[in-house]
Amino acid sequence: MLNLVDTWLPWLGDLLELGGPILSLILLIAFVMWSLLFERLYFLSWELPKHLGVVVALWQQRDDKTSWYAQQFRENLQWEVRQGLRRHFPLISTLIKVCPLLGLLGTVLGMLEVFDALAATGSNNARSMAAGISKATVTTLAGMVVSIFGLLGNLVAEGRANAAGDRLAAFFSQTQDD
Repeated sequence: MLNLVDTWLPWLGDLLELGGPILSLILLIAFVMWSLLFERLYFLSWELPKHLGVVVALWQQRDDKTSWYAQQFRENLQWEVRQGLRRHFPLISTLIKVCPLLGLLGTVLGMLEVFDALAATGSNNARSMAAGISKATVTTLAGMVVSIFGLLGNLVAEGRANAAGDRLAAFFSQTQDD
């Protein structure tokens, strides 16, 4: 796998080597998070309109729209759509919150390497401390960058999901008034 990475993206192998296993974990979390975000955006753009068409057709087929049973049916339809809209957002939010913490863990591990180098050499030799400092810096930066861009992507996806839920609620409140 690393040979494949070195062939296509030689700088990525160097970066992974600098950041250590924490950076690899941050990149894995970023991949999972963006996969979930793209799935949500795909669902909201292409699958949700079809699903809403089915929900609207189910509601409009009902002859009785004012009874208690009709209202329960309407609320159940809305609940199912809202559950579909909210799918994966709690996990995405958790992954966003974990990335800076992993970056801080990488910082701590990098600083431990610096202190080990200081203890081993007995002096303040900059070369012996460079690996630890780079690990601390790279993992912190990666954790923050992944978190910030994940937060922006999550805001876009949640905004679209909330707008779709609001449109559905407006449709049902309009049909209830009719």
